Amino acid sequence: MILKFDTAQTLTLAIVFFMIGNFLKNKIKLLNRLCIPSPIIGGILFSLLNLIFNNLGILKISISAHYTTMFIYLFFTTIGLGISTKVIKTGGNILIKYWVLCAVLAFSQNILVLFVSKFINIDPLLGLMCGSISMEGGHGYAAAFGQTIENLGIEHAVSFGITAATLGLIFGGVLGGPVAKFLIEKYRLKPNLSSNLNINHKLSTQLHINQHKENHTNKNNHPNLIDKSFGLNPLHFMEQLLIILICINVGEIISKIAFKFNGFVLPVVVTCMFVAVIFRNFNDKFKFAKIDFKITNFIGEISLGLFLTISLMNIDLYKLSSLLPLILFMVVCQVVFIILYGIFVCFRVLGKSYDAAVIISGLIGHGIGATPNAMANMSTVTEKYGPSPKAILVVPLVSSFLLDIVSVPCILFFINLFS
Repeated sequence: MILKFDTAQTLTLAIVFFMIGNFLKNKIKLLNRLCIPSPIIGGILFSLLNLIFNNLGILKISISAHYTTMFIYLFFTTIGLGISTKVIKTGGNILIKYWVLCAVLAFSQNILVLFVSKFINIDPLLGLMCGSISMEGGHGYAAAFGQTIENLGIEHAVSFGITAATLGLIFGGVLGGPVAKFLIEKYRLKPNLSSNLNINHKLSTQLHINQHKENHTNKNNHPNLIDKSFGLNPLHFMEQLLIILICINVGEIISKIAFKFNGFVLPVVVTCMFVAVIFRNFNDKFKFAKIDFKITNFIGEISLGLFLTISLMNIDLYKLSSLLPLILFMVVCQVVFIILYGIFVCFRVLGKSYDAAVIISGLIGHGIGATPNAMANMSTVTEKYGPSPKAILVVPLVSSFLLDIVSVPCILFFINLFS
């Protein structure tokens, strides 16, 4: 028996399982500690139940994915609106160095999976789903770029990437702290208590950060829909939504033009994000519109949560099971690489200091997991060994949105190379 859900029914089911995922994350300490996003928990739970019901011959649930494309467009556009060139100046030289190191990591992750893909004899485009798309990009990028790769004729790309991103979250949350501990104790490092960077800079900066990927989905509590600080009224909300939709429409036009005249695959999620970046920074200078980041971030958070939940609900776990050993092997290769890269390259470039060691724990957290992993890793390290204001400032600035500026072109380069 097949039970088909239309768009409204699918949306209802997605919200229910999102809430179930949030409940389970708050109740199960391991899920909370590893920063597994609520949509991932809820979506995978639905897929598991659907698999069990189907195998028992009870029923198979078929859901609609009609609005998932719009959800991911909304999310990536809000990411773009959160990127300000002024923020780059707040981190100084260490931010620039870390930004470059993360860019090199993204390129290297893709090169690595191409070699591994050839070794295990899978399509390079499918292999790319275990590269920077799912490692530095997380579940949001895995689902978004997975759709792009599936449109090029590669089956199971979304499932492949989301599974890799989930494994990366686990490894990133477990390994960051121990690596930093090794570096601190090996080199007998101590915190620099005279650092002129005030940790409070983090708080002022984060007001302008539109959290990436899983950051939107790792809240412990439900959003406060009647928070007076939003200053929310219908007209104000419509103004913010109009800004987002204009960026999406312009992005769609650019994407179509690029493919029609050059045959270049430029996903709309990319073009709408960069249109939003341009809009934001011109608006910062000329002040022709008022952007309310609390509302745009709120829209982005809801959009990503629903997109991930529905995407995971659509996964066929039976078909995916045959690919799991390959995914695990590729992710383990990435884990080994980022640890070696962090210890022998990043740690030295960043000065072999206590701050550098703490930053490495953050790098491992978001380099194969997500920003919450990075923050949790650094929090654990600093609680034991002492504060690191530089790390607390630099890592979330880069991982939350600055990294998108370099990682997206890197991903597009490799996709078009093999498309």
